[in-house]
Amino acid sequence: MDVFEALADPVRRDLLERLATAPARVVDLAAEYPISRPAISKHLRLLTEAGLVTAEPHGRERHYRLASAGLEPLRRYLERLRPTGPPIPEHALDGLELEVRRTTRERRSTGTHPDKEQTA
Repeated sequence: MDVFEALADPVRRDLLERLATAPARVVDLAAEYPISRPAISKHLRLLTEAGLVTAEPHGRERHYRLASAGLEPLRRYLERLRPTGPPIPEHALDGLELEVRRTTRERRSTGTHPDKEQTA
């Protein structure tokens, strides 16, 4: 199962959010959800297959934790969707900056200020 299939299920997305806060055992996770322990185990197995979760044995129990490296395909996908560069090309702003500096210089040399009313 790939990352996108694993994240398609709302229970698995919620489990990932939960595991992002701290590792947990199946029994602890099952107590937090209105579904059976075997169903939680199945979701965790699918998340593990997708590389989103790891299981560490502690005696007879397994502690599940988020495997943030497994989110890399999702990060790459979202990065491709992000627009590149500003909405206005940077070179288009160069002329504006030049005009602002020129106007500021002129106002300083003539003693005018935009906040003060000019009387005729």
